[in-house]
Amino acid sequence: MEDVLLVYLAVLNLVTFALYGADKRRAKKGQWRIPEKTLLILPLLGGSAGGILGMAVFHHKTRHWYFRWGLPAMFLLQAAGAVYLLAR
Repeated sequence: MEDVLLVYLAVLNLVTFALYGADKRRAKKGQWRIPEKTLLILPLLGGSAGGILGMAVFHHKTRHWYFRWGLPAMFLLQAAGAVYLLAR
């Protein structure tokens, strides 16, 4: 069960990171963008580390308070949940 969860989180974080990069690239080119809802739901589902890393690497969505504060809050809650589950 833990292996499945680790693979899920790894894939989700890679996808989230890649989508932040793709959205930044599209923003620079004036192309169709990935909806902000998608860029917030993926971190909520477990891709918060990928979202935070994507924000830092691509300098993307750093001016929006709900990304700047929301993603770290999601990460902290997810980390606390993981610690709780592992300590049981």
